[in-house]
Order: sequence, then C-alpha cells, then structure tokens
Amino acid sequence: MSNAEPISKLIDFIQTELVGDASEPIPPDADLLGSGRIDSMGIMRLVAFVESEFQISVPPEDVTIDHFESPRTIAFYIQSSIAGGD
Repeated sequence: MSNAEPISKLIDFIQTELVGDASEPIPPDADLLGSGRIDSMGIMRLVAFVESEFQISVPPEDVTIDHFESPRTIAFYIQSSIAGGD
C-alpha cells in the first residue's frame, strides 16, 4: 500500500465527517489536535474509522500524539501496523 492511499482516505474522512468544512483543505501535515480541528471525541471516531477501513486494531496505548498528530503520522502508523501484522 502506498503512503498516498491512506493519507487520501484519512483526509477525506476528516474533512467530511469530523471537520465538515471542505472550503479549507486539510494538508497531510496538518496538526489535527493542536489546531483544534479535532477534539477527543473526533479522535475516537477517527480511531474507529482507521480500524474499520484498514482492518487493524488500535490499542488504547497507541492513541498518542506521535501516531495521531496529522494525516501523515496516522498513515505511517497504519502502514507500520499492517507491516507488523497487527
């Protein structure tokens, strides 16, 4: 899976389901939490989407800024989870 595929799917989900404002596109390196684009409930919805869409399990200890700061960091997390067989 290329890195562009999960980033594109993540941005689409965040834009339509969590932010609801398509007038300002979300860049791959956007700080989702620090910018206030997503709150704690949004993160939980995002985790559920990641688990469902990419068929991986995201344990609570993995829901960190390091993994969920931006669409790009989430995509890296997804790819490493898939590669690791999680």
